Amino acid sequence: MIDIKTLKSLNSINNITVTEHARIRLIEREIVINDVVRCIASGEIIKQYEDDKPFPSCLILGTSTHNTPIHIVVSTDDEYIHLITAYYPDAAKWESDFKTRKEHES
Repeated sequence: MIDIKTLKSLNSINNITVTEHARIRLIEREIVINDVVRCIASGEIIKQYEDDKPFPSCLILGTSTHNTPIHIVVSTDDEYIHLITAYYPDAAKWESDFKTRKEHES
């Protein structure tokens, strides 16, 4: 299980690796690496993905540099933070706290 304190202790641009998938998504979504740093600094882990490979990962809710809610998915090897993806949560898919996915209606 990933601890937010560990992520915050590693939280600097020099300690964040960006997967190819994340690099593409950052460009598409106009998210900059400083948004990722700010998200970790201000954020909380809202979901753990313990079975992810090669390392467990987690979903963090924080704020971007524009003070808007942002979600990032990261893993860590206790030396680096590995950014998997980042996005601005869609209010149509998330409850107003952006911590809980809305139930899909049948």
